[in-house]
Amino acid sequence: MTAPLSLADLNACPASVFAAQLADVFEHAPWVAAQAAAQRPFATADALHTAMLAIVGALPEDARVAVFCGHPELAGPAARTGAMTPDSIREQGALALDRLPHEEEAWWDRLNAAYRTRFGFPFILCARHYTVAAMRQVFAQRLGNSREAEIAATLREIGLITRYRLAARIADHGLADLEGRLTTHVLDTSRGQPAQGLRLALHQVDSALPCSTGAALIETVTDSHGQTGAPLISGQPLRIGRYELRFHVGDYFRSIGAVDGPWPFLDVVPIVFSIDEPTGDYHVPLTITPWAYATYRGQ
Repeated sequence: MTAPLSLADLNACPASVFAAQLADVFEHAPWVAAQAAAQRPFATADALHTAMLAIVGALPEDARVAVFCGHPELAGPAARTGAMTPDSIREQGALALDRLPHEEEAWWDRLNAAYRTRFGFPFILCARHYTVAAMRQVFAQRLGNSREAEIAATLREIGLITRYRLAARIADHGLADLEGRLTTHVLDTSRGQPAQGLRLALHQVDSALPCSTGAALIETVTDSHGQTGAPLISGQPLRIGRYELRFHVGDYFRSIGAVDGPWPFLDVVPIVFSIDEPTGDYHVPLTITPWAYATYRGQ
C-alpha cells in the first residue's frame, strides 16, 4: 500500500494518481476509484466514501454481484494459499483464518460452498468487527436469509470494509466510527476506596463453554484509581463476540490483610459479557468486598 495522502492532495492530484491511490479500497474493483475521481472535490473523506459506495450501489444487480464475487471467501482456499490482495491478507490473517485447524477449514469450506450455491456470491463480512466464533454464528444464521436480504447485507459489509481501507489511505481522513473502547474500574466497597494492585485478565470466549479456555488477550494490574491506566482495548474496533474478565479478588484481599489463609470466599471473580457494538464504549466496573461483588455496564 502506498503512503497515505491528504484529502486536499487527493482532490488536487491528477485523476490517474487519485485512482491509483484508492484502487484497492474496493476489492478487485479499481474502476470505482476511477469513477469517483470525476466527482471531485470532496469536502470530507466521509463524502468520498459515500460517493464510492453509491457507485457500487447504483449498479444493476448482476453487476453488483460481480463486485461481490471479487471478494475471497472467508477462511477459503485463497486465504490458505495467500492468493488474496494485501488488504484481505491482513484482515483475514488477523483472525488466523489463513491457518485454521483442518476440521475448522472443513466447516468453512462446507458453509462457503452452501452459501455460494444458495446466493451466487461469496459470504462477505467485515472481519475487523468479529471474533471467529461470532463470525461462525453469523454465517450460519445468514444462510437462512433471502437473496434480497443477503445482497443488502453484503453491500453494508462492503461499506464497513472499505471505510477502514479508505481511512488507511487518507492521512487526515477524520472518519468517525472506526474504533471502540473497553475499560474497567474496581472499587473496594469494604474500605470505600479504589482497589489498587488487583490483578485482572481479559480473555476471549470462543467455545460453547461459559468461560474462556485460551490465553489472555491482556493481563494488567489496577492503579491507585482502581483503573488500568490505558483502556483494555482502544484504537481499533471491538470485535463482536463473548469475553471474560477475570478479577483476582482473593489475592488482592490477602495482600491488604483483609482475609487470612489460602481459601478466600471469593478467589477469582469471572465476568462473562458480550460485545455487539464494534465502535462502542464499553465500561465493565466491579465493586467488591471479601464476600460479595457486583457489576454492570457503566459509562
